[in-house]
Amino acid sequence: MQKFIILSFIIASLLAHTGCEKALDVTPAGEFAPGNVLATEKGIRSVLFSSYAGIQNPTPTRWLINNAEVTTDIGFNTGGAENLTLVQLINFTWDASLGTLQADIWAPTYRAIRDANIVLENINNVNTSDANKKTYAAEARFLRAYSYDMLYKWFGPVPLRTSSTSEASLARATDDEMKTFIETELTAAIADLPDPGKEEAFARANKGAAWSVLAKFYLNTKQWQKAADACQQVMSFNYYQLFPTYQDLFKVENEGNKEMIMVHPCRNQEGFGNWYTAGSLPPGFKTSAQIPDFVWTTAMANFATQYRMRSAFTNTFDTINDTRSILLVRHYVNTANAVVNLLSTPDNVRSLKYWDNNTVGNHSGNDVPIIRYADILLSRAEALNELNGPTQDALNLINQVRERAGIADLTTADASSKEALRDLILRERGWEFYSEGLRREDLLRQDKFITLAKARGVTVAADKHKLFPIPQAEIDANPACKQNTGY
Repeated sequence: MQKFIILSFIIASLLAHTGCEKALDVTPAGEFAPGNVLATEKGIRSVLFSSYAGIQNPTPTRWLINNAEVTTDIGFNTGGAENLTLVQLINFTWDASLGTLQADIWAPTYRAIRDANIVLENINNVNTSDANKKTYAAEARFLRAYSYDMLYKWFGPVPLRTSSTSEASLARATDDEMKTFIETELTAAIADLPDPGKEEAFARANKGAAWSVLAKFYLNTKQWQKAADACQQVMSFNYYQLFPTYQDLFKVENEGNKEMIMVHPCRNQEGFGNWYTAGSLPPGFKTSAQIPDFVWTTAMANFATQYRMRSAFTNTFDTINDTRSILLVRHYVNTANAVVNLLSTPDNVRSLKYWDNNTVGNHSGNDVPIIRYADILLSRAEALNELNGPTQDALNLINQVRERAGIADLTTADASSKEALRDLILRERGWEFYSEGLRREDLLRQDKFITLAKARGVTVAADKHKLFPIPQAEIDANPACKQNTGY
C-alpha cells in the first residue's frame, strides 16, 4: 500500500510538472492508475522521466551554481532575499538548518533515487521488448548512481537506499561502500546504454554521459589512472567536440551541440526556466557592448539579489584575447541610457553566460551544463599530470581548450613541474567553467578549498567545512543517519 501511495504522488506530480523537454513529456492521465504504472511501457517511462526530473529540474540550478561558487574564490552575492542564504555560504556560517541543502540538493536527488529504484524493481513486469527493458534499466541505474555521486560530493557518504521499500531509519554507508556502489552501478549501466547521439532524445543518458560521470567521480576521488582511462573512453567515441565559439556555446539556438555531454535542460516556462541570468543582471541593465545582441525588455525579470564575481578572479583574465571573458560583463548601459562601470565597485563583474532574448520573467531557456567535453579534456590532462608530471600529451589536451579561447598554448617551460602544471590546470578550469558550479569540487580535490577561504579572511574549520551538514529534516526523520562531524 505504501508503494501505491508513493506512486500516486509521482503520478500527480508528473501530470502537474512534466519533464524539461518536450521529448520527456508524459502521456495522458488515463494511463496512470497505480496498477498500470508498473506494468505498461508508458507507465514505467513516466516513472523513469520522474527520476530524470529529480536531477534535471532547472529551477534550483542557480542554487547548485551559487552554493558551489560563493564558497570559493570565484562567486559573491549581495542583496535580496537570496542573500540571507548565500551570505551564510560566503562566510562559512552554514548549519544543518540551511534550507537550500534540503530543498535544492537532498530532496530532489533522493526523489530521483526513489523513482529509479521503482523502475528497477518493476522493469521485468513491463509489457515491452527486452531491448527496451535493458535500456530503461540502464538509464535508471545511471540516474541512481549519478544521484549518489552528487550527494557524496556535497555530504560525504549517505544512506544507500536501493529499494523503494527500504526502512525509513537507515544508517549512512561507509566511505568504501559509497564509492564502490557508485563505481559498480555506473560501470554496469554503460553496457546497455546507447552510444552518444543514439539516445531517444537529447538529455537522455548514453554511454558517453555514463563514462563522463565515472571519469569525474574517479577524478574527485583521486583515482588518477582510472580517471585518465575513463576520459579516454569518452574521447574514443569520436563523437564529442569543442564548440567553435565559446561565447555562443551557451545560446539557446545552439542547444544539443556536441560539447554538451550532460545538461540541465531548460525552457522559457514556469518550472523549467534557467533563473541564473535574472540574478546576475546588474541594476537597471539594458544592454552591454560586450554582448550587444542581448537587450533586456520589460518582459524579463531583474532580481534584487545580485550574483556577482570576485575581482580577484575576474582580474586574472586576459580581457584582450581570452574570448571567455566576453561573457563577464564589466560595463553596461542602463535603462536611462547611462553607461555604468561595474569595475568601480569590488567583486561586481557579472556573468551573463546564459543570456536569452526570449526570457519570460525569470525563465531563460539556456540549458545549464553538467559535464562538457572541455571538462573531459582538462580532467584527463589533470589525471595524467598527477600520474606522470608534465607531458606533452597533457599540454596538448589543455591547449585544445586554450586555442578555442584564443590564448597562447602552454609550453613545457610554463609547466616546469607537476605542482606548476597542477596550478595552471586549476586556473584554466576557473576560466573555463565559471557559473557552472564546479569550483568547489575543483578546490577540494586540489586541497585549496580551506586555504583559499582562510586567505579571504573566513573563519574555517579545516575538516568540518569540507562537507556540508546532512539537512536537519533528514536527521529528524532518520535517527540512524548520523550528522557530519562538527555540526
